[in-house]
Amino acid sequence: MKKIFIISLTLLAMCVNAQDSNKTYSFSLQQAIDHALEYNYSAINTGRDIEAAKEKKWETTAMGLPQINAGVDFTNNFVLQKSVIPAEFFGGEPGTYAPVAFGTKYYMIAHSSLSQLIFDGSYIVALQASKTYLAYYENAKKRSDIDIKEMVINSYGNVLLTKENIDILEKNIASLQKTLNDTKAIYKNGLIEEESVEQLEITLASLESTLNYNKRLLDITYKMLKINLGIDINDQITLTDKLDALTVQNMDLSFSNSDFDVNNNINYKIATNFEEQRTLEYKLQKSKALPSLSANLNFGYNAFKDQFEFFTKNQNWFNYSNLGLSLNVPIFSSLARSSRTQQAKIALDQAKTQLSETEQKLKLQYAAAKSEYEYSIADYETAKSNLNLAERIEKKQQIKFTEGLSTSFDFNDAQRQLYTAQQKYLQTMVNIINKKASLEKIITK
Repeated sequence: MKKIFIISLTLLAMCVNAQDSNKTYSFSLQQAIDHALEYNYSAINTGRDIEAAKEKKWETTAMGLPQINAGVDFTNNFVLQKSVIPAEFFGGEPGTYAPVAFGTKYYMIAHSSLSQLIFDGSYIVALQASKTYLAYYENAKKRSDIDIKEMVINSYGNVLLTKENIDILEKNIASLQKTLNDTKAIYKNGLIEEESVEQLEITLASLESTLNYNKRLLDITYKMLKINLGIDINDQITLTDKLDALTVQNMDLSFSNSDFDVNNNINYKIATNFEEQRTLEYKLQKSKALPSLSANLNFGYNAFKDQFEFFTKNQNWFNYSNLGLSLNVPIFSSLARSSRTQQAKIALDQAKTQLSETEQKLKLQYAAAKSEYEYSIADYETAKSNLNLAERIEKKQQIKFTEGLSTSFDFNDAQRQLYTAQQKYLQTMVNIINKKASLEKIITK
């Protein structure tokens, strides 16, 4: 029993510690966006892409700077290579040869070299390409941040939408439950048919099922938002903005009337980066027809020994040094360079065509996003008006039904019409927020 008690206390402590380790957050929509731009997993990695691109740029730059290397080489000639010489050199018979081993058993060299690129057209192009390479990842980071902002807005709105659905469903269930109880009492008095009670029970069961689904959905939408925010899915978050307030904040038709400059769109900038890369690749192929010049300086010491005694005081070291220039002049490649240059030119022409296509598609996307945003506002006003009508109709039908002036089918139709209007109204509120986010995504600089 003592062991069981200790184990129980241990498990309880572990659960408490696990709960304490979870963090608690409170976010408005703007705070959620700011948090995601810093801690979202994609935002973190795109930031690392920029750092890697900066290192790559320096790597390219360093190729044209002095390069210094040093090393030590050691050779153990455990079997010396032999050659033959005329034997008469050693008093032997003329016309015969004697094998002789040349060299020492051990050989060591310490050396260093300095090399410097003087001129290479491809290096100049590579420097230009490294800047374009960095600009591409900086633009990719901006595009990622814009995508993250849109995802946070959508997921934040989905949470609010699901919570509003739950609140409305709970109110509808409470109201319908009261009507059902009253109807059962009337049925017991024999004033209405049992079918009316059963019809209400079916509607109530359907609402309860929908409520249970939305409660499970709320957990999923919260977790999706947490992932977009870059926090643990087990952390607790509270959303301080309300759906109706965000809807009002995002209803701004003057916003959709601003001029659209395709040059400010991040996708257009990335397409421009791609064209620049193809231009540099074309220049690179052309530069390979230019000569290249480099210089190198070598310095070192040699030592020879039959015994491994290189570090004794009487060891002789023989130094050497040399300075060299290397000039490479391309003359004829059987038109291989010309073929590669033409391939690069074709790729450049394709990139220019893709840039023009991107421009036209972005203009179309802007027109579509602007139209959808303006429609979402008009649709919201219509849904709001329809909801007011549906509420009045449902209330009148409820009164008629309880007074026996209408059937349960008429009342049920009015209820379904009300529930549909409620869902439509909530969805139009979220649509305004999401459609504005889509429009902002296109026009954001």
